[in-house]
Amino acid sequence: MKQDMIVILDLGSHENTVVARAIRALGVYSEIYPHDITVEELKALPNVKGIIINGGPNNVVDGVAIDINPAIYEQGIPVMAAGHDKALCAVKLPEFTNDVDAVKAALKDFVFDTCKAEANWNMPNFINDQVELIKKQVGNKKVLLALSGGVDSSVVAALLLKAIGDNLICVHVNHGLMRKGESESVIEVFKNQLNANLVYVDATERFLTKLEGVADPEQKRKIIGGEFIRVFEEEARKVDGVEFLGQGTIYPDIVESGTKTAKVVKSHHNVGGLPEDMKFSLVEPLRQLFKDEVRACGLELGLPDYMVYRQPFPGPGLGVRCLGAITRDRLEAVREADAILREEFAKAGLDKKVWQYFTIVPDFKSVGVRDNARSFEWPVIIRAINTVDAMTATVEQVDWPILLKITDRILKEVKNVNRVCYDMSPKPSATIEWE
Repeated sequence: MKQDMIVILDLGSHENTVVARAIRALGVYSEIYPHDITVEELKALPNVKGIIINGGPNNVVDGVAIDINPAIYEQGIPVMAAGHDKALCAVKLPEFTNDVDAVKAALKDFVFDTCKAEANWNMPNFINDQVELIKKQVGNKKVLLALSGGVDSSVVAALLLKAIGDNLICVHVNHGLMRKGESESVIEVFKNQLNANLVYVDATERFLTKLEGVADPEQKRKIIGGEFIRVFEEEARKVDGVEFLGQGTIYPDIVESGTKTAKVVKSHHNVGGLPEDMKFSLVEPLRQLFKDEVRACGLELGLPDYMVYRQPFPGPGLGVRCLGAITRDRLEAVREADAILREEFAKAGLDKKVWQYFTIVPDFKSVGVRDNARSFEWPVIIRAINTVDAMTATVEQVDWPILLKITDRILKEVKNVNRVCYDMSPKPSATIEWE
């Protein structure tokens, strides 16, 4: 069943994703497009029932005020403006806020009464549409999927299995930047329990060698993303008929990797870091979903709760939590401290409450005392945040006794560490990850 769509045209607003999520929460599908979309591109989109021009502080690019194509107003599609004064618009509203419920209330009449959109955006419909699209795109060819064991790749795996069955080949690459026991867990769940066609590749030395001396976060992400593709190309040569690469790209990845009116927040290895000479076509069935929608999709596909609500983990893994140039001893400190944090959060029941929590070890040391002598060792920084869509985040207020216990264990059990700090920064102004 084809879903009706409300198109959001980005004219420099910070709240595009809030508007998109609010419309989807009303049961109507919504996507964000650049302000300079052409009439032809607009007409090519399916079931467009309305357009929202979302203006804001970034509507001046390179010193020039931007605007949409005037011909857009002449297409017979209802147009609404927010934070943008256009007399041709059917409806005008003040600039939106970050409150999804308030935006839902403000948009309801426009979406249903003015645009006559039908509330047919739901997970069963989305899954059916994606299965149809995947079958059409892939045919009888094989898809190679990077299976980290994270929520996004797990849901993609389930969706691809539903669409193409045995033509899916899952590849788990241990790049040496995994959390403690992570690869073993992936093998147990996917190969032994779900009977997926799983190939395990231990590329630890290969990745760490490539990353030696590289301190720039963007360069690290692109090296990791590029090396991933090389590994997959090598695995693909071992299997006949592989022409596609499945990826767990989701909407926040696309948005944060930059739009025409917003600067890059960070390159995601599955968006901006792919080699130009890549040999595969991409299959990215989740690229228009927010994180909470990805989880809903996984549950609808029958994945177990513990897998769907698993801790988010970035593609570059601990590589972006071992800040600056990665060293093996500092990487081990991140891994061991993270394991302690996860164990203590689980004991305290915080693993069910907190959306994401992890440790970071920066590339500097501070003076301390160990065994009655002066020490010069690293700090461990703890980050624990809550979010719905990964676009904004608040800091979890962890009870003091729990933090003290975690601190005590890290200082006693993790080598070369003499301080533990707690990151109090929300998103924005901070991002979720440090790099």
